[in-house]
Amino acid sequence: MKKVKSISAIILFGMMAGIGGCKQSDTRDDELITVDVTANYPKKEVILQDFMDVEYIPLETNDEFVTQGKVLEIGNKYILVKNQINDGDLFIFDRESGKGIRKINRRGQGAEEYIRIDAVVLDEENNEIFVNCDTSGKIFVYDLSGNFKRDLAHGEGPEYLYIFNYDRENLIRYDDGKNKGIQSYHAIISKQDGSITRDIPIPFDKIKTPTLQMEGGLVFTNVSSIIPYHDNWLLAEASSDTIYHYLSGENKLIPFLIKTPSSTDPEIFLNMGALTDRFYFMQTIEMTWDTAERWFSTTDLMYDKQEDALFRATVLNGDYLKKQEVNMTSCLVNSEIAICRTLEAGELVEAYENDELKGKLKEIAAGLDEDSNPVIMLIKHKK
Repeated sequence: MKKVKSISAIILFGMMAGIGGCKQSDTRDDELITVDVTANYPKKEVILQDFMDVEYIPLETNDEFVTQGKVLEIGNKYILVKNQINDGDLFIFDRESGKGIRKINRRGQGAEEYIRIDAVVLDEENNEIFVNCDTSGKIFVYDLSGNFKRDLAHGEGPEYLYIFNYDRENLIRYDDGKNKGIQSYHAIISKQDGSITRDIPIPFDKIKTPTLQMEGGLVFTNVSSIIPYHDNWLLAEASSDTIYHYLSGENKLIPFLIKTPSSTDPEIFLNMGALTDRFYFMQTIEMTWDTAERWFSTTDLMYDKQEDALFRATVLNGDYLKKQEVNMTSCLVNSEIAICRTLEAGELVEAYENDELKGKLKEIAAGLDEDSNPVIMLIKHKK
């Protein structure tokens, strides 16, 4: 599924972190939306299946294919997943059936090996897998059998936080390289040698990072910097109050959303999530610590284009008889699949035994046990 190094918070010194929010416009995509991140918007519940298609794929379980099911990338033919631990295993499953196809492991210290898997891009058109390893400062390119083909050096800078398939010849990435003294962290890069095909600078005045100084150390998280949007992209930078619609064919940035106020104390960041024909999902992340959640203080928001209004959003999965919330601001995939979620087998078995499921999900859960691989939930744009 994805191209993001990790939309989960990155933690230093053993602590954890969070994410960012939206407001008003008319229903046209070219209208600029303004979001007051300090406002107290009304609450609204929506049922996921009312505006999105949902597909469930149970991953095959056997002696070779046992995985914790952290989805990295989803294509038309394949699903790529790894374990939460850094064991180097990269599993390839059939996209339609969930059947295990192949397990690749190129973890090591050699010139053709990754130290860890930070992100993966699947290029089915060229039959290649791009494995981003920040520790090595490289993207390792393999064929679908795991044979090494080449590597792409990051160049100067700390790490590629987000990386997506752009076109047949290029990737699009976000490099959190603020120590370089430049103001262009988004770029199109060559799939052949990693060189920059095109810089996409986003202007800002002052560097801002979503970090919080805690007693145990510095805690920080990422704000989504590349968001698939129809056949183009939304591009965001935590230091900028504006999120831009990037028209790739024209190489043009158009302001899409503005966060207000520009400065708050404590700082509040805005993180974009899935965008549908009617709803734009997002989250505010305030630089204060929620002790109960052990996370930054966050608020889920939803802009309703039809009503031209913002709400504090709760999205519910209609395949559960009890309320089951769906996170719409992480695990972004592509223009077909908005969001991907991993459903643990043990939790599904328990819900089935308690008669809390219905439809296709209930049928799938009936065939699981606690040791089964996870079920992958794809939240797709309606056709």
